[in-house]
Amino acid sequence: MASEEPILGKKRVVIVGGGVAGSYLAKTLQHHVDVTLIDPKEYFEIPWATLRSMVEPSFAKRSLIRHTDYFKDGRVIISHASNITETEVLTTDGHRVPYDYLVVATGHAYSVPKARTEKLQQYEAEHQKIKAADSILIIGGGPTGVELAGEIAVDFPEKKVTLVHRGSRLLEFIGTKASTKTLDWLTSKKVEVILGQSVNLNSASDGNGLYQTSGGEIIKADCHFVCAGQDMGSSWLKETMLKDKLDMHGRLMVDENLRVKGWNNIFAIGDITDVQEIKQGYIAHKHASVTARNLKLLITGGKSKLEKYKGGPSLALVSLGRKEGLLELPFATIIGCVPGYIKSGDMFVGKTRKEMGLESYPVENE
Repeated sequence: MASEEPILGKKRVVIVGGGVAGSYLAKTLQHHVDVTLIDPKEYFEIPWATLRSMVEPSFAKRSLIRHTDYFKDGRVIISHASNITETEVLTTDGHRVPYDYLVVATGHAYSVPKARTEKLQQYEAEHQKIKAADSILIIGGGPTGVELAGEIAVDFPEKKVTLVHRGSRLLEFIGTKASTKTLDWLTSKKVEVILGQSVNLNSASDGNGLYQTSGGEIIKADCHFVCAGQDMGSSWLKETMLKDKLDMHGRLMVDENLRVKGWNNIFAIGDITDVQEIKQGYIAHKHASVTARNLKLLITGGKSKLEKYKGGPSLALVSLGRKEGLLELPFATIIGCVPGYIKSGDMFVGKTRKEMGLESYPVENE
């Protein structure tokens, strides 16, 4: 196995996972310590832009950012992590990466292309799939399913869109008032919403485009998109020394400083933590900020106490097409152009690129 040589005199921080939390942490720490980022793909994808990229593939040119564009003073290993020892992270392609401090940020598990160019091609293919279809089935009524239905309904109002959700209401992670407002909005855009049912994908395996629900309904659709929940990105940890730190949901149990319980030099950030809060991008970003400050304090030997992570007030911001959205605050629920102005126009892509030290609009060869 290949062993990575550390930078002389610098503490070694290894970050596993290049999503919202891991990429921002790597960018923040790169000039202070010897940082290695391990990720199975060569790019960071701004996750709240993915659904817009399906209806407008050129949008992905701004939201798919090569790790080497924002992370210039460190090491990137394009591979899956496979094991952890007390001193090293092992990868599936044979790297042994030594660390003084380890940060696990593997979030949710999903299959994506390794190369940025391949991911751009995937978005183009999905766009063509939507364009060619007269009727589209969306399975799942969480934020992903709702936002995709909104994107298609606004950009392609002539298409028949059906959304099927096994729950009793849409967006079950927020309040009933927000769920009702969202349902009303989708209905106003002629999206058919079927609640309390699931879809048997095998029922359309013969290519006839007829899908049967658990309630016995038959849905005609030229194509479908599954927007149901994803598994935690922690299966690789189940045979490692951290296996006993996973809760029943596959999340890593952390203390108030976001360190894995029982370990002084191993942190976990982002969706993979067991912190009781809505799993959203701005929360993962906050995890990374707190952990960056704590790592700097530990590495410099500062006498201050480590910063405690304190979750902020819960809020939900769901895009509904290009100009409207839904915002749920602790004291109010707003739907329409105001939330749309906040998020739906640019999907926070310009803001995120700026936070990563990049221009809002990339040069042509990026």
